[in-house]
Amino acid sequence: MRITVIEHEADAGLGFLAGWLSGAGAACEVVRPHLGEDVPGRAADGLIVLGGEAAAWEDERFPWLPATRDLIRDSVRAGVPTLGVCLGAQLMTLACGGTVERGAHGLEVGAREIVPLPAAADDPLFAGLAPAPAVQYHRDAITALPPGAVALATGDPYPNQAYRLGANAWAVQFHPEATPEIFAGWTAGSAGHLTGLGHSVEELDAGVERARDRLVAAWRPLAERFATAVQTA
Repeated sequence: MRITVIEHEADAGLGFLAGWLSGAGAACEVVRPHLGEDVPGRAADGLIVLGGEAAAWEDERFPWLPATRDLIRDSVRAGVPTLGVCLGAQLMTLACGGTVERGAHGLEVGAREIVPLPAAADDPLFAGLAPAPAVQYHRDAITALPPGAVALATGDPYPNQAYRLGANAWAVQFHPEATPEIFAGWTAGSAGHLTGLGHSVEELDAGVERARDRLVAAWRPLAERFATAVQTA
């Protein structure tokens, strides 16, 4: 069971997902186009597209984005189990006919509550999810879902937090992979910007650390169920 993983930057890797997927019997094959590696024309048994600082439309700054959108689109059409995380979710949205824009409410950052919608109750990944914290770090927003997408979770101020497209593709605006240590690395790298926006880096980091056990409880099942989807597709 092999999962192709597209990593957009070195400090936005698999995090929690690495151990959770490995424990479920999945081998992750990480492709790093930010280091010059080519985005493959086809995914393996499954596909995960991770997050990063890019906007989903910034093809000139990040020249691998068109190939990544093509890979996502082809995987969704072929029924390959696919998971888009933050930027990956936004790339899936654009690739499949939805809309992504600069968020009207600015940066969403920290441990923020995600609330499941009714369709989550019988979703292969989200079934049984209660309101739970999720790590957020994004300024762009999914403002229109792709045609046929089923909304699975919402939040405030950005309502489109998770959706399913077809039987085997999921997009999450948040970061189920982000450990408190990864998040602290992100805030340290942009401390001046966050402070300028009125955020306390120390409070943001502490909030994610306090949520650690709830993050694991909420999102480890999602990762393990995605591995099951890959295995049974």
